[in-house]
Amino acid sequence: EDEQIVAEIMGRRFFPDIIAYKTWEGFHFAGHEIRITEATDCYGAVVWPSALVLCYFLETNSKQCNLVDKNVIELGAGTGLVSIVASLLGAFVTATDLPELLGNLQHNILQNTKQKCKHQPCVKELSWGIDLEKNFPRSSCHFDYIMAADVVYHHPFLDELLLTFDHLCKDDTVILWAMKFRLENENRFVDRFQMLFDLEMVSNFPSLNIALYKAMRKGRMKA
Repeated sequence: EDEQIVAEIMGRRFFPDIIAYKTWEGFHFAGHEIRITEATDCYGAVVWPSALVLCYFLETNSKQCNLVDKNVIELGAGTGLVSIVASLLGAFVTATDLPELLGNLQHNILQNTKQKCKHQPCVKELSWGIDLEKNFPRSSCHFDYIMAADVVYHHPFLDELLLTFDHLCKDDTVILWAMKFRLENENRFVDRFQMLFDLEMVSNFPSLNIALYKAMRKGRMKA
């Protein structure tokens, strides 16, 4: 079953017949052909398999995870694929990443959502753990969903990432988080994450070493 679903997920990706001056990959999600421009000189501008796993979940679970008119923020949006799919499914999306990635992110989002979405997504700078209250004040920012794909890997900002999850997450916020397990650091982050949030594994793909989680604040999952 794992291999069959993984083949379906990876089958959503296609490549241009003719090599263009800009590298791009194509994806079929939410009834649209999505073209993503990549930059191979940094991690944040490449589509990783975890993003495809999360997009596939959003599309195939659109009834129990109805995004229409929901307020969604994506952490580490990178190329913007997850934000684009969430927008096409009816959400109002804020796609966030580091300042050096925003140009490519904005290009992809505009190219793939303009006049196709109920709500035009916005792109916003977010450096984890920095100026959170200033840029996303608790009193006025309420997100129904926080989405993240492959934000946990061997980097020195795991404390700041956890702080960002904590700041943005209200009692009724649902976190959808796809993660590829690589090193022991990732497992330690999961343990620390579970001190603040209840965590439920929604999907597991051993052949990709990727798990998809749903999380809410402690005590809120069953409520």
